[in-house]
Amino acid sequence: MPVANVKGLSETTHAKLKEAIVQLESFLNEYAVPQLANGDTSEGAALFYKGLLADLRHLLVYSETVYEKIGIVLRRPNFDTEAAERSLYEAYHQAVAAFFYPKNECYSEDGRYAYTGQDAIRFRFVPTRPAREIVLSVSKVYEELRDELAYYENDYMTQRRMQGQK
Repeated sequence: MPVANVKGLSETTHAKLKEAIVQLESFLNEYAVPQLANGDTSEGAALFYKGLLADLRHLLVYSETVYEKIGIVLRRPNFDTEAAERSLYEAYHQAVAAFFYPKNECYSEDGRYAYTGQDAIRFRFVPTRPAREIVLSVSKVYEELRDELAYYENDYMTQRRMQGQK
């Protein structure tokens, strides 16, 4: 991939991760399980919100880690394309994957809705408005990142392996 494309993609990925990080930090600093459960004392609600908050915390950590790595690459006086591509690969396989494949599976993406203009995210339990809004809000960021970083799903590693065989 040409250096200009990698640098531009690194800059947009960095900006989008920052957007998601700000939203996630704000939500996680403001809400806890009792506030989200909003009086629902059922065990299912508590487990759902504990799992959702755990998944969002993991997502935040992965996103911050990759954000920092990309930031370091962008601040260097000489742009290191190889380091940038490695960081973009990690962005796809850590941050994007953490969003679309959450450990606790409190939500999932239903691809049948992706092209209808409806939200493709389906929740395992009906969440309160703030919980629903944060997931749907950051889903737009991670969907864009997934589309932009699709090359790093398989092609990047295939290219690296082929270079190693030469």
